[in-house]
Amino acid sequence: MRKALRFPRGLYGVTPEWDDTRRLVSAVREAATGGMRALQLRRKTASDSLRAEQARELAAVCRDLGVVFMINDHWQLALEVGADGVHVGRDDASVADIQAQAGPDLLIGVSCYNDLDRAKTLLELNVDYIAFGAVFPSPTKPDAVHVPLDVLTQACELAESRNAPCPAVVAIGGITPHNAAQVVESGADSIAV
Repeated sequence: MRKALRFPRGLYGVTPEWDDTRRLVSAVREAATGGMRALQLRRKTASDSLRAEQARELAAVCRDLGVVFMINDHWQLALEVGADGVHVGRDDASVADIQAQAGPDLLIGVSCYNDLDRAKTLLELNVDYIAFGAVFPSPTKPDAVHVPLDVLTQACELAESRNAPCPAVVAIGGITPHNAAQVVESGADSIAV
């Protein structure tokens, strides 16, 4: 049995690039009813004002639903709207800078792509989850690096070596109902779709 985690096990929803906030909120409510445990607002093309509007709406909805709410890239916005955390990639703000400025209460998840050495380095910074992907070809990110399932297994071993509650391992990229079982069997704690 895996140790207790800092980030929820299960379905981790990632928002599509929808400008219609009402439609987005409705979809989030449906996904939570279906078992979604965490949500990431990922709006790469939205204006700052629309992203902030959606972040405020989704923060309140996720609080009501008991869903952990993360914001991609924008840690200051996460603090402003009362989100639970932020997800950052290689080209975003550094984890150390976020921790120094945001304090210990903001969850931090990080993209590790297919790089276990990156995961080791970030685990030393006490992140809350390490994400790997694309596990399968993804229409959202067709040029994403491929992550073999055994990398997820190795990542779980790295995460397990941390003190409990330990960081979660998140898998993303091309995951469908038809291939999700393989990802779970590899040890991933959360599946991002």
